[in-house]
Amino acid sequence: MNNQKPGILVPALVGGGLAGLLSGIPLINCLCCVWVIGGAVLSSFLLSRNSPVSLTGGDGAIVGIFTGIIAAVVDAIISIPFQAINARIVQRVLESIAQYSEEMPPQWETWLKRGGAETTFAMFMLGLVISVFIFAALGALGGIIGVAIFGKKPGEKKGSEGATDVPKDTGDRQS
Repeated sequence: MNNQKPGILVPALVGGGLAGLLSGIPLINCLCCVWVIGGAVLSSFLLSRNSPVSLTGGDGAIVGIFTGIIAAVVDAIISIPFQAINARIVQRVLESIAQYSEEMPPQWETWLKRGGAETTFAMFMLGLVISVFIFAALGALGGIIGVAIFGKKPGEKKGSEGATDVPKDTGDRQS
C-alpha cells in the first residue's frame, strides 16, 4: 500500500495563484485575507484529494504557508499595473479626511498635490516581505482549517497514522 503523501507544490501553486490574483485586483482586494485563507483551504483540499492517507494539521499548515508565499508574490506582480488606480483611490480618501479634519500636518497639501508617496523599488520589496509574512500566517490558518474539513480519509481510525499491527499474545506459548 502506498502511504506516501503527495507533493504540495501543485496544490500550493493553484491555491496561491488564485488567492494572489484575487488579492491584487482593485476593489475586491479589500478581502485579501479571506482570499488567502480560501486559497489555502483550496490547496489543502487538492492535497487531500491526491493523498492516500489522512493529513495532519502540520501538513495543512505547510501547504498553507507555501500557498501564502505564492499568493504574496502573485499579488505583488498583479498589483503593479494597478498602482496608479490604487494611488488615486488613496488620494481621494485622504482628501475626504482633510475636508472633515480641522488640523492637518503642515505639508499635507503639498503631499496631496504630488499624489501621495511614490512607490520605489525598496518600498515595493518591503511591501512584498511584509505581505509574505502576513499571507504565510493566514495561509497556515487556512491550511489547518482545510485539513480539518477535507484531510480525513474514510475508514481510517484516529491516531492510526504510523501504527503497526502487533499480534495479540494468546498465552499459548510452546517451549
